[in-house]
Amino acid sequence: MALFNSGVKSEPTKKLMMNEPVESLFDKTPSKLVGQPITRVDGSLKVSGQAPYSAEFHLEGQVYGVLVSATIAKGKIKHIDSSAVEDIPGVIKVVTDPKHFVRNSQQGGATKSPTQGVTEIFYHGQPIAAVIAETFEAATEGAKALKVTYKDETEDAVLDFNAALSDAHPINPAGGADKNQTQGEPEQGLTDSEVSIDYVYHTPSQSNSPMEPHATLAHWEDDKLIMYTSNQKLASSKQQIADALGLDEDKVQLIARYVGGGFGSKLGIAPESIAAALSAKELGRPVLIVMTRPQVMEATTRRSNTRQRIAIGCDKDGIINTFIHNSISSNLPGEGFFEPVALSTHFLYRGENRQVEYQMVDTNQVLSGSMRAPGEGVGQIAVECAMDELAIKLNIDPLELRRRNEPEQDPSQDIPFSTRSLIACMEQGAEQFGWDKRVAEPASRLEGDWWMGIGMAAAARGNSLGTSEARVILQVDGSKKLGIKAVVETDMTDIGTGSYTVFTQVTADLLGLPIDHIEMKLGDTSLPPASGSGGSKGASSSGSSIYLACQQLREMLADKVGLYPDTIQLRAGQIEKVGEHDATSTEAIMGAGKDIATDFVDKATDVVDKLAEKIGLSVSDQENAEKEDSQKQDYDFSNFQSYSLADIIGEYDEKKLSAKGEIKPGKNAKNYRQASFGAQFAEVGVHRVTGEIRVKRMTGAFAGGRILNHKTATSQCYGGMVFGIGSALMEEIIHDKHDGRLCNHDLSEYHIPVNADVPQIEVILVEEDDRYTNPMHTKGIGETSISGAAAAIANAIYNAVGIRVRELPITLDKLLDQLPD
Repeated sequence: MALFNSGVKSEPTKKLMMNEPVESLFDKTPSKLVGQPITRVDGSLKVSGQAPYSAEFHLEGQVYGVLVSATIAKGKIKHIDSSAVEDIPGVIKVVTDPKHFVRNSQQGGATKSPTQGVTEIFYHGQPIAAVIAETFEAATEGAKALKVTYKDETEDAVLDFNAALSDAHPINPAGGADKNQTQGEPEQGLTDSEVSIDYVYHTPSQSNSPMEPHATLAHWEDDKLIMYTSNQKLASSKQQIADALGLDEDKVQLIARYVGGGFGSKLGIAPESIAAALSAKELGRPVLIVMTRPQVMEATTRRSNTRQRIAIGCDKDGIINTFIHNSISSNLPGEGFFEPVALSTHFLYRGENRQVEYQMVDTNQVLSGSMRAPGEGVGQIAVECAMDELAIKLNIDPLELRRRNEPEQDPSQDIPFSTRSLIACMEQGAEQFGWDKRVAEPASRLEGDWWMGIGMAAAARGNSLGTSEARVILQVDGSKKLGIKAVVETDMTDIGTGSYTVFTQVTADLLGLPIDHIEMKLGDTSLPPASGSGGSKGASSSGSSIYLACQQLREMLADKVGLYPDTIQLRAGQIEKVGEHDATSTEAIMGAGKDIATDFVDKATDVVDKLAEKIGLSVSDQENAEKEDSQKQDYDFSNFQSYSLADIIGEYDEKKLSAKGEIKPGKNAKNYRQASFGAQFAEVGVHRVTGEIRVKRMTGAFAGGRILNHKTATSQCYGGMVFGIGSALMEEIIHDKHDGRLCNHDLSEYHIPVNADVPQIEVILVEEDDRYTNPMHTKGIGETSISGAAAAIANAIYNAVGIRVRELPITLDKLLDQLPD
């Protein structure tokens, strides 16, 4: 049938849309590498300084840029005087582009440029220019010397969130991850309840503060822009760059081999990226711009401050009938993102009367955006503290209250949970922590000079899946013990979470190869696009695309050696047969259809051959097919024979075989509530004289589907729980209410937990299998572990001293005048 062949050969691709539950090949692989606590495969590179981060690349002719930031909170630029800069040795140019420079960072997943144009000032610290020099030191000196004249309108700026609450306005639903919702009669239900609480909780602005500052090295190759940049989601950030600069997407390449943390602040592009690109274009040389720590805190993103009203109504036995969670958060004028504090409130507890309502206040402060566990990270502080207050009012154990309000299905949508392991997490966590020894009466345990108390909170975080693609190549490699290796390609990033390691495990497990036979190529937009690192879905999404590519390779190999996909076994570089093929009814129908189709094709081939012969063409498909059949090797698996994978791959052209995988969310996301759950337990000590608070120990139990690597997952949970310590006790951005300056804009003044603040932490990974999430049955876990952590500490403080603090962070000055005798 040569005349019907277009000659275009597409790459074999396994595609899957999650419309129904699926089984996982991991249940059948012999090596069982997935789940093992394997040490990070890139660990030695990192500790030896050989893992290159964006600012560590160096290109010929490279120069250095330093951003210049606005020193007013609101107004307009009247004039930029560069005369004082021009005489500084090494300074090349002051780059200004009022039209194309970006005002602020972009939100994660957006495909359009962030707000552009910097003539008008919207917040103190807004980048307005870049000084380019031969050295970083000269650029820094030049940036400090640049003189900017403003029309200062700071007196009209909104700098006090609490004072502006009366100006709160409705949200733009398109700008956020949640929406307003009302069911039943919540206010009437609250009034009619036998028992109720109604309190307001406040959380402050927080800084993402990743260890690695935002950095971009930009250079142009003709009309193509190549950027080494610190970014979490490369595919969408590439679109943002292209839109900001008016480029075709294929003219932009982003590279981020390693990213030193992001916590949401690197989900979208930041101001340094566009400044570096424009400067490199103007100078015709590579330009590196690294934001200083103050600039990272002043001009990237923050978690919004919030005002949250939690009102709960129930009967005398604690059965909840009404749940209200209304909030106000803040952002720059014109920005749609709002802190989605009630994301998990929709499904965490029962109640037929429900209300979630969001409002926003426009403030002249740095952009608010996603920070680790956006929504739940601060929303569950309010929810879980309120549940503790309700339990105390009812004189019911806080764990028991949560057990009594376990919903059978998502009460906000009337859809079933794919899995729900909250009770299992609470029970396992409580047993490990020793919750049964809790003394309910506050201020009952004085050990030396310390009032001791314990508290708990539930944790929940919605699970999602993002569209992702990956390529996996099996190729002969004589340097490997088994003579073969697998190369994985995707633009997914590793932001310290362990992407290189868990994806290596996935590939090795499915292809029957040792860990050191896998080569990972990540963080480059020239590779297949992935969902990126963010939203606790990176491992599940990118991992699933790699899984599907490996599954496609398995099926191609099965066809090659005459096996069925369900009978091929890949073990230690060998192909084996396992079990017998289970022919499904679908296959039987397809087989009958194939016979009919084959008969039709045979007849059509005869017609074509006769036609070709009549007009003098030589068509020898039959001869070619017979030739291929004669060359095809027979593989005999009858006596448990196995064949070398390297030998079989060696029979292919170029001694390699490649396939792609593509995963997409589907109906499962709408038909089932998918979420990870957990339970947090904390013990604290409060000094009886000074009010100093010390967290003594913490236990967290979390269910996140199949765990890909117990060591990296446990590490993620450690990090989340430490985040909770910071949120409960110390983290708070302080903006000057007079001039908008961010007062604590470095890590000496913005307090985060250090080793001395972190106690013994225990993590329990609760076994769970969820067939509705993806073919690996995984869920996100890193952000679940911050959810509820701060609330457990706050509840423990109440148990220790009987003081309820509803405005976080809980500092000793909020306890001193109320400490028990």
